[in-house]
Amino acid sequence: MPIETLSISEPFFTTRIVSEESSLEVHGKVIVLNLSETPIGIRDQKLAYLQSTVVRDVELRTLVHAVIVERFADYPDEAALFDEVKKAWPSAFEVRQEERLRGVSHYMSPKVWIGQFGFTFYHSGSVPLKVGLHRDHDFCPVPGFREVHTQIVGFGKMQQCREKDIDTLYLEEPMAPGSTHRPMFDADGNYPWHQFETITPSIFMTVEMLPEGATPPQ
Repeated sequence: MPIETLSISEPFFTTRIVSEESSLEVHGKVIVLNLSETPIGIRDQKLAYLQSTVVRDVELRTLVHAVIVERFADYPDEAALFDEVKKAWPSAFEVRQEERLRGVSHYMSPKVWIGQFGFTFYHSGSVPLKVGLHRDHDFCPVPGFREVHTQIVGFGKMQQCREKDIDTLYLEEPMAPGSTHRPMFDADGNYPWHQFETITPSIFMTVEMLPEGATPPQ
């Protein structure tokens, strides 16, 4: 089906996967992330592969594969939103059992796989977050795993380091609502040491992309 609504971000946001649509009218402010190598047209602008932006009351053209997040700007009291999110979503440590997440104010929605694409929302509740530098994704044994993160609410920064030590930081990208960091992976799916760090309490969306031959984890 060309437009599929995901339940994982409800009741806080409405998230839709749009496929093979020649045009789509959006109303109000929404975040759009392009998951296709075919650019999305926005009036005289083009949104390239793995780029995202905020749009409002406009026609989007040539949506081969995209994510649209609605209602992200509907929360004048973000602290109240975060309180409700913490009641609805378990801690990331509880779900993933990664030692680097123990005791960290980091919460996650359910994850859903649609084909080779996995979608999850995360709430990072403390400043600083200290989620821990990492570069491996053990659930994907096949080379070529890719992922990006799109900021939904609040502000953060994606950090890349030469070693597993924040003092070896060499690249830091600010993350504001509607922004997606540049891809970090190389052609074989290798990553530098990296982490998301909060500037304010935040919510972001992770999109994981499995290579051909890999099976989504159960």
